[in-house]
Amino acid sequence: MILNEVYELSNGVKIPKLGLGTWFITDEQAAEAVRQALNAGYRHFDTVQVYGNEVSI
Repeated sequence: MILNEVYELSNGVKIPKLGLGTWFITDEQAAEAVRQALNAGYRHFDTVQVYGNEVSI
């Protein structure tokens, strides 16, 4: 299952191949989106400062 597949980074850290993109998730939607993603098996959340929602995620 793809949720169990990982990439190994050059420093040896492994991260899940499949991540939840968070570009258009608002602060108001963040908690529920993360909760549902965790329940579905996600362990990788893609966010960057420019999205403006990293605190909520």
